[in-house]
Amino acid sequence: MNFPPRFSRIAALGALTTALLVGGPAVAAGPAAPAAAHRVAAAAPAAVASVGDICYSDLPSQAHDTLRLIDQGGPFPYPKDGTVFSNREGILPRQTNGYYHEYTVITPGSPDRGARRIVTGQRTDEDYYTADHYASFDLVDYGC
Repeated sequence: MNFPPRFSRIAALGALTTALLVGGPAVAAGPAAPAAAHRVAAAAPAAVASVGDICYSDLPSQAHDTLRLIDQGGPFPYPKDGTVFSNREGILPRQTNGYYHEYTVITPGSPDRGARRIVTGQRTDEDYYTADHYASFDLVDYGC
């Protein structure tokens, strides 16, 4: 399965290390981060009002595990992890098909994938958490 390109903190660290060792500018492969990566622009007003936010530290530990796996590129526990999330509910900001991808956040004691997911956008740190199977989303805030 092909996973979406993602500019991770690991890639940024590698670029910085290379720049320091070799000399020259620190340039990492991948899309440039917007000035405020956790802000979502160009969304319909209803979508913006429907998306909350959550501090990274307030996520369940299993969500931290999922985000770490995403940054590492896997391996993921479920075959559907990394598949395109089509945003049929229309809660997240409107984007082109293939912009969002979903990943399972393991729910202890659940006999199946459970309801918790991380949905990633293509921007740096554009990660959404849902605990209720896409009924609501919170944008993960890495700054608190």
